[in-house]
Amino acid sequence: MNSLKERKTIRKYQSKDISAEMLNDLLEAAFRASTVGNMQVYSVVVTRDAERKKRLAPAHFNQPMVESAPVVLTFCIDLRRFSQWCRQRKAEPGYGNLEWFVTGAIDTSLVAQTFCVAAEEQGLGICYLGTTTYNPDKIVEILELPELVFPLITLTVGWPDENPLQVDRLPLEAIVHDEVYHDYTPEDIDRHYAYKESLPENHQFIAENGKETLAQVFTDVRYTKKDAEAMSEVFWQTMKKQGF
Repeated sequence: MNSLKERKTIRKYQSKDISAEMLNDLLEAAFRASTVGNMQVYSVVVTRDAERKKRLAPAHFNQPMVESAPVVLTFCIDLRRFSQWCRQRKAEPGYGNLEWFVTGAIDTSLVAQTFCVAAEEQGLGICYLGTTTYNPDKIVEILELPELVFPLITLTVGWPDENPLQVDRLPLEAIVHDEVYHDYTPEDIDRHYAYKESLPENHQFIAENGKETLAQVFTDVRYTKKDAEAMSEVFWQTMKKQGF
């Protein structure tokens, strides 16, 4: 069986450190990921210092693994380095725009996921922090990111100190479309989400939040329109401040 099917997110870590040699080897492997034009328009900020992790924690809603993990990695879109190279070689770059922000986001996502696979193959555990795009302005300040550099993905990395149960995933038929996109009928939606909605932990989730359905927990509690619009404004303003 493909080991990727067995993967789990790890949020609790042993106090054991990750050597610089091991981390660098994993990063070098990750940097073999596909990249647009072989430009590698990304950078990775490695955070080991306890005080710096403490400063980062509020930007990630004080999730405990930010401070407890031996290493925190912030994968950034980086059009600065390539632009500097261009100018130093008598070429005028034009990468401070949405097209290249998206290109950088693709490159950065590819390299971050490749790192995850490489790290887990070596027995390490990782946790992806979705909060990076909630508070990019704070992360820019803490990590001293210059113009044309933007934080996109944060991973906590360490030796696992837990063996959690796997969380559910939608069935293959819910996600894969043959040849063209096939829109979902109400019956499709009911079938694809039936297992997720049947789980006891999700029934508890609904009850704890005083809602009628699991979907209402997502729309009314976890990821509200109001919050998303506020975070979108911060994200957009930070993009402009960083030169995109």
